[in-house]
Amino acid sequence: MPKYDVAIIGGGPGGYVAAIRAAQLGLKPVVIERERVGGVCLNWGCIPTKALLRNAELALLMQRREEFGISCDNLRFDLKKAVARSRKAADQLSKGIEFLLKKHTIPVIPGSGRLRSASIVEVTDANGKAVNEIHAKSIIIATGSQSKRIPPVPVDGTRIITSTEAMLLERVPASLTIIGGGAIGVEFAYFYAAYGTKVTIVEMLPALLPLEDADISQALARAFGKIGITVMTGARVERAEASKDGTAVTVSVNGKSETIRGEIILLAIGRDPNSQDLGLEALGVATERGFITVDDGYQTTVPGVYAIGDVTGPPLLAHVASAEGIVLVERLAGLDPAPIDYDNIPNCVYCQPQVASVGLTEADAAKRGAIKVFKMPFRASGKAVALGETEGMVKLIADAKYGEILGAHLIGPEATELIAEICTARTLETTVAEIRRTVHAHPTLSEMIMEAAAGIDGEAIHI
Repeated sequence: MPKYDVAIIGGGPGGYVAAIRAAQLGLKPVVIERERVGGVCLNWGCIPTKALLRNAELALLMQRREEFGISCDNLRFDLKKAVARSRKAADQLSKGIEFLLKKHTIPVIPGSGRLRSASIVEVTDANGKAVNEIHAKSIIIATGSQSKRIPPVPVDGTRIITSTEAMLLERVPASLTIIGGGAIGVEFAYFYAAYGTKVTIVEMLPALLPLEDADISQALARAFGKIGITVMTGARVERAEASKDGTAVTVSVNGKSETIRGEIILLAIGRDPNSQDLGLEALGVATERGFITVDDGYQTTVPGVYAIGDVTGPPLLAHVASAEGIVLVERLAGLDPAPIDYDNIPNCVYCQPQVASVGLTEADAAKRGAIKVFKMPFRASGKAVALGETEGMVKLIADAKYGEILGAHLIGPEATELIAEICTARTLETTVAEIRRTVHAHPTLSEMIMEAAAGIDGEAIHI
């Protein structure tokens, strides 16, 4: 008989959350993790980068110190200490996850998992030697993703780097060329610009953060220009080269080639699934472009084998992996949880000004029928003025007939926190009229959501 009810390959935000929820429901889970629980998100992504971005926020704020009546001499920024602080944050939280797993008596088996059958996982060490064999009724693959690489940009870890190396530099580079204008690229652009690096972002698509609403992308590009970041859109990378003297990126813009020279290149064009060496093909687990194919219940093409999170494809977000893990193990435990509403997943970018969105862009919503749109600027917010952070807006898109919230797009202070109100409203099928009638505390940033909702029907007060 299987020793475990659920064997989970990968201890990231999908895997460890699934394991804890399984234990809460009386199942017997086991986690197989080759590095450290928490996964890329906690150890090399979400958490340490947010710690670094907090340093950048403070650095730029101190550069505005005269505005706040603060004077000081010999102001210095120590990148090495900032990196050490980010590593401490990641370590603290990883230890916290280890404690939670122990609290729920969930064993963590070190090593890499490989499918031997639909109920057996072989565990190998760093040298590929088999060291364990796990038997379980169900197997969940939650192996996450890794930085995408492309042949024209040969990563060497020193001159041409990925996000992992970018968060470990101990010296501020004089110049940095970032290939990719998505969330990872803009966050590192903001961080290094705050420390004085000359940053150039190269994005192949027509806009920064190309998946966001056009107004938000344009607003972020303007904000980045104010802190000295150069943004090149519609630029296709032809090749990248590194030497002991620096780097060169050759790009094609409108059919013309030009070369960008700098000290370091950061390749930040997205993520690829960690689906290699899992024994998928031999067992008959289907994949598409490396992503594991799953049905609505997260089951692969092999009964009893499931997959969640980044390894199954977009949206590649930690909170999606966690939500999928919870829903899946609840089903395995015999419950009937509500399915995840993938149209109500928040996207967040943690540079300053912050960017957050949910639902349809204005362009996509307009294709579906009559809509109303309103943009409420943060400069009208008393709280934003008091904070000295007035850049940005709350943009709401609603169905013209019923006032259903079709999309929300925020850029500005604490946008990544404010978006939760819209997600909750959409879950409850709240209309803009109901948000407008919900009294918000004053002065708060969230008042701008109320004002934007009022603005949909021409009733905004403070603009």
